[in-house]
Amino acid sequence: MEQAPLPPLIERYARQPESLGKQIRLELALREVVRHDWPLGARLPGHRTLCDALGVARNTLARAMKSLISDGYLHTGHGQGTWTRRPHPAGLPRDNVAPEHSVPLSARAQAVLDEKGAGLIQSGAFVPGIPDIARFPMRKWRQLYTSVTVPQNALLLSYSSGGYGPLKREIRDLLRRWRHIDCDTQQIIITEGTHHGLELCTIALADAGQRVLMESPCYWGARNVFTAMGMLPERVRWYPESGHTLEDLTDHPIQLAYFTGTHHYPLSTPTCRDHKLALCQAAQPAYIIEDDYEFSGHEDAQLLFDPASSHHLLVGSFSKLMFPGLRLGYLVVPKALAGVMNRLRSEVFREGRMLDQAVLAQFIADGDLDAIYLRMQRDYLGRQQVVHDQLASIEGVIEISPPSRGISLCVQLDPQFDDERVARHLLQEHLIVRPLSPFCSVRDKRRGLVLGVGMLAGESLANEVARLRRILESVLQLKDIRL
Repeated sequence: MEQAPLPPLIERYARQPESLGKQIRLELALREVVRHDWPLGARLPGHRTLCDALGVARNTLARAMKSLISDGYLHTGHGQGTWTRRPHPAGLPRDNVAPEHSVPLSARAQAVLDEKGAGLIQSGAFVPGIPDIARFPMRKWRQLYTSVTVPQNALLLSYSSGGYGPLKREIRDLLRRWRHIDCDTQQIIITEGTHHGLELCTIALADAGQRVLMESPCYWGARNVFTAMGMLPERVRWYPESGHTLEDLTDHPIQLAYFTGTHHYPLSTPTCRDHKLALCQAAQPAYIIEDDYEFSGHEDAQLLFDPASSHHLLVGSFSKLMFPGLRLGYLVVPKALAGVMNRLRSEVFREGRMLDQAVLAQFIADGDLDAIYLRMQRDYLGRQQVVHDQLASIEGVIEISPPSRGISLCVQLDPQFDDERVARHLLQEHLIVRPLSPFCSVRDKRRGLVLGVGMLAGESLANEVARLRRILESVLQLKDIRL
């Protein structure tokens, strides 16, 4: 029986950002080494050998391996050792798994899967869209759960009705503090993240076959929600310096217009209210949805949203401020729509997670969210400056989004480069970035890389950025990445 070699695991473990903690670093390293280095059916070294080689405690190793076993990357026999395997769909024998292309799907589902979207790898150096979860105050979060789970709060175990009242009041006050938006709590609907809010908007306000106006490049998550709901995305090129390319508009009626909020995603540059207004005046959408994707602290938020309007809606979430797994967000709707959209949410999705909502409400009321917000925005600005300074002078890089207080930035490449191939080359070196071109319209020839700064800080960031620079410089010299 072949023995799994230790050096690849040691090397991959050392590459993981120290800010993630030993267990998460070990889980990521084990997944990578099983996928790329160790043969199928190889036997892992003993626990003591692994702990000594990696400098981790036995319980840390045990928890990491339990996660890998649960996900199908490892299997173990009592007293016999642990071996590598490949994950396969639950409920089907390994030799009887149907090929993906033969599984019958709806046209809407196939349209979503045919598009490029979120990658399967959601953690690692420079993965975009992930905040600094290592610095989240988990102890305080646990204490709040303990404080709300007392016998007299048994109603928190039931369905909610329109959302937890104290949380809606805290969101109202948060929007007033940081966005200068003055809305009523009745206009706020608690959602399970931004995608859920967009889905609810689409169900309530549009029919399959109608068109949704989006910018190019677009946020792929929103595009996928609209596509899954049977809408037809119509994309218009946007340039920070000049605005939208209005000749991209067709004569088709526009039901919804969708914009990211104060900061464009994925270009990671400040948006312009006048640009949005000019496009809406030309397209005349029935409803305008703004997604406050990266909630940054600019005094002038450049939002079109008006809480007194009958056709403006605002969606937001706490995933980028706190941690992605929270999956709680909000939707602010016109007063005339509040009652019917609350009822629709209840009929289609039901409502719950009152415990989570109660904890989040207290977390905001205690000032913890504002404290995180202010601290991390300062940190992200410094991290973005480090990345910007390292990558700006690389030959083939034509523009980098200016350093901001968000978690993402965009590196635009010369259009001669195939950014998808560049991203694949970087992935082989365990550098997780996302290519820009799959989220551009056919007419939009921009190429680039979307990066995140949430997973790296301090010395780890400096080392990884230096490594990214060296590898990107060498990759851009390769012939196979040119169009």
